[in-house]
Amino acid sequence: MLRLFSISLLLLLATACEPMDEPDRLPSIDPSKKEIVFVTHNGPATYYLNSDNLPAGIEYDLATLFVNEYAPDHKIRFVLVSSISDVIPSLLKGKAHIAAANLSVTRLRRQLVLFSKPYQETQQQLIFNNETNEKPKNLTAIVAKKIVVPAGTSYAERLTEMQQKHPSLNWRAVRHTNSESLLEEVADGVLDFTVVDSHLAAIMQNYYPNLSVGMPIGNVDKIAWAMSKNTDPQLVVKVNAFFDKIQKDGTLRNLLDRYYGNSKRLNTLDITTFLERSNTLLPKYIRLFKQAQDLTGLDWRLLAAVSYRESHWDTYNTSPTNVRGLMMLTESTADLMGVTDRLDPKQSIPAGAKYLLKLKDTLPDDIPEPDRTYMALAAYNIGYAHVEDARVLAQRLKLNPDSWADVKKTLVLLNNPDYFTTVKYGYASGGAPVIFVESVRSYQRILDRYQADRSLNLDRF
Repeated sequence: MLRLFSISLLLLLATACEPMDEPDRLPSIDPSKKEIVFVTHNGPATYYLNSDNLPAGIEYDLATLFVNEYAPDHKIRFVLVSSISDVIPSLLKGKAHIAAANLSVTRLRRQLVLFSKPYQETQQQLIFNNETNEKPKNLTAIVAKKIVVPAGTSYAERLTEMQQKHPSLNWRAVRHTNSESLLEEVADGVLDFTVVDSHLAAIMQNYYPNLSVGMPIGNVDKIAWAMSKNTDPQLVVKVNAFFDKIQKDGTLRNLLDRYYGNSKRLNTLDITTFLERSNTLLPKYIRLFKQAQDLTGLDWRLLAAVSYRESHWDTYNTSPTNVRGLMMLTESTADLMGVTDRLDPKQSIPAGAKYLLKLKDTLPDDIPEPDRTYMALAAYNIGYAHVEDARVLAQRLKLNPDSWADVKKTLVLLNNPDYFTTVKYGYASGGAPVIFVESVRSYQRILDRYQADRSLNLDRF
């Protein structure tokens, strides 16, 4: 029976589920072109468009770094499929060289593709609504509950394996959905449970506080890139060398921190690091932040908090997408604000402050403080257009478009196709600005206390 189950699931993993961009419709790799093609899908842990309508996401950054360093004479091209269940089929049908799609390494997937060295670990977690359900003590407590996961995922594979040992376990896999949408349904009380990776759960808990972890599901998973088993061996060697290098030189750690480091609410370590850098790094720039306050009227602590959240007060901080400096300005923002050297704090700090003020002034006059500042911060992170889309959604859903508490709920919906297809600027990783704003607020509050008592230490805090 287990053999039949394995074959059936292999067929499911290797078969497209009628996506918007079906693997059969995608162009095959052209060996005459010097390019490396990556297949991925939209999502906060893969690939999305940032506030300047440019590609971003940890998989995009990793792929760009790899090609720039290990294949500089090649161009990079991304193939976007509409569902994670289409990623491996696209690879197997010769549509891409590498799948960079937040793929967990699983037993059945190993039978289909070749995985690189892993670059991240994650734990599948059972997520429940702590307002409507009690934390389950064991699997027996959830057998009669409604559990839904996206089709073609490692979650479906894990639950299928568990069902062999616990036949009464009741769950189903749904096509044409994603984990973010299912988490929202759990938060709304529509579903009892879903299963997601721990890093996604941590992100979502920041703006759905009623989501809790019920229990881990199976062992820790490793995330890696996937390649066809008949791929060029030299490509495999280069990919593995790339992950070895960025793990050793700290590049990987910095990328993971950029995308996931502040996904949870501030904890003791966050506060300790922030206070330590407030003593060692912040004094170098306080004068510039206070001058920016005089220039714009924005509280210098707010500007310092924004800078810390963006760059950790590292003036040489540069992302793979070339966002740079203490205020992590994009090239287009720097040009708009007249900055010639984004790595110069004397230019970066006032430019970031003036840009934030410009965003505040662009918002409708009806939005009061502090909501006005919070929405400007969100626009600083994700772009003004996406914030406007979220306000439009808030109005449609009979929420208050002038309230940050309501707008942050609709920002999250910008990664849900039921919503982002109905607004002007489309998909966005809507959770990122929510986390950004709440982190900045927390850091600003710490600075308020820090300045009131310079002898502040963690025990007293």
